[in-house]
Amino acid sequence: MKFSIIAALVVVLAVAHGTEAGSLVKRDAQINVSQMTKLIKDMSASITSATQDMVEKVKALEMTNTAQTYAENGRSQIQPLVDKVMAEATKLQEQVKPLVSNVEEHIRPIMENFNTQVKPLSDNFYGQVKALTDVMEKFFQQVTDSTKALPPPQ
Repeated sequence: MKFSIIAALVVVLAVAHGTEAGSLVKRDAQINVSQMTKLIKDMSASITSATQDMVEKVKALEMTNTAQTYAENGRSQIQPLVDKVMAEATKLQEQVKPLVSNVEEHIRPIMENFNTQVKPLSDNFYGQVKALTDVMEKFFQQVTDSTKALPPPQ
């Protein structure tokens, strides 16, 4: 559309310039015609180039807009799913809270009972091991003292 408007403008300018050229001397007319032809060709090339640039820019803008539209559509399609998952996670968390509390209530007495039964056993074991380590410590001390008392080798 823009190209055709610009082309029509160029033609009108060429015709207007051509009517002025008719009043000039014949030899000047040949020079003016060739200059006009060159000018029209240059203008046509310039207009064609500018039009192609504009078309490319419009296509790039359309592609950018299309990509943005796809991204927004994807986001709008995924957001309800994300909201639904978050709502289900919240519901599940609320449902699990009483279960966790119930498990804690049942396990607490079991652990206290376990600690009550195991504590005397562990204390007894510690006492026996402590006595054994004391004996071993004294034995190693005697061995160390005995080796110190030996005369050095000759």
